[in-house]
Amino acid sequence: MSSIPTTVTTDHAAPIEGHVDPRFAALREEFARQLESGDELGASLAVIVDGEPVVDLWGGWADPERTRLWGSDTITNVWSISKTVTALAALLLIDRGELDPGAPVARYWPEFAAAGKENVRVRHLLNHTSGVSGWAQPVSASGILEPRAAAARLAAQPAWWPAGTMSGYHLLNDGTLIGDVVHRITGRDLGRFVAEELAGPLRADFWLGLPESEEHRVSNVVPPPPPQGLDQVPPDSRALTTFTGPVLAAEITWTREWREAGIGGAGGQGNARGVALLNSLIAQGGVAGGTRLLSQETVERVFEQHTDGVDLVLGLPLRFGLGYVVSNRASTPTIPEGRVGFWRGYGGSIVIADADRRMTFAYVMNRMSPGIIGSPRSEAYTRAVYSALA
Repeated sequence: MSSIPTTVTTDHAAPIEGHVDPRFAALREEFARQLESGDELGASLAVIVDGEPVVDLWGGWADPERTRLWGSDTITNVWSISKTVTALAALLLIDRGELDPGAPVARYWPEFAAAGKENVRVRHLLNHTSGVSGWAQPVSASGILEPRAAAARLAAQPAWWPAGTMSGYHLLNDGTLIGDVVHRITGRDLGRFVAEELAGPLRADFWLGLPESEEHRVSNVVPPPPPQGLDQVPPDSRALTTFTGPVLAAEITWTREWREAGIGGAGGQGNARGVALLNSLIAQGGVAGGTRLLSQETVERVFEQHTDGVDLVLGLPLRFGLGYVVSNRASTPTIPEGRVGFWRGYGGSIVIADADRRMTFAYVMNRMSPGIIGSPRSEAYTRAVYSALA
């Protein structure tokens, strides 16, 4: 596939830079429109098809004052699409035969069997059916930043519903749960394992635990308006216990403590290029950037079995496969049915790994939209991507 360099300048936005295959010109145009309207501040988009990067775009501003351009190496907090990289770490251990998704979590993490959780399986962590969707009160945002202590708190508490019966989105603790299993097997924290086994070999610009030397590249997220309606949620609902376990302000991501902690459920720092490259492992049968890290058989396990019902935390009809949300036209009409794994992040970030079309799409931005997962901008970009493929 050929691609052409692009620089698009508008009256109200910084230039768009990078390259785009002519088939995806409408995606570039949509990006320019969002920047010109002011809805987008700074962002990056990437598309990989059959292992070839066909879109690598970035543009706008890295700060609300518009004094610093969003550059080719700008990174930001990507929120819940961090979960895809956490899932890839688990899949890598599954592929190597070191982790059995059907085994009790307590086989690897004995303390987790406390409070009646001895029958929670590894797959329950990966498909958000463990019953442990947040930290029990009292817990503060600072209390989840040290991985071993945060994991110990989760191990000690009971599940909030019977494991395997229903999904309940593991909002912030997904990476802490899976990360402790990784730590028990490998002796390495999740961030180090990702750096040495995934991001490093693929040269993907993505971090769970950002070195201080990379701080200068970070664009702080611009928080959305405060969420509304939590005061109307029943006090004993899984939504309320999850969203308040703990309450987290977007501004915490501006701190060195958050970035260094590398929270695997929400604290990844990266750009669309790095996120797409890592997730292309799913779209391309275990190969990314010419390097095989997973077998085709392990990739297929992502889609073999999934939940199918209204999620207890988000209140949406969701399907969770092994480590990924899988397509469901009832809740994600812009994403086709099939072997498609994806994740949306708080404020709008998104990554889609489409194994049927061997396509990976990622979008990472700094200005957050209201809502926990997805945004009108990510929906518009997704429609443009699939229109190009059609």
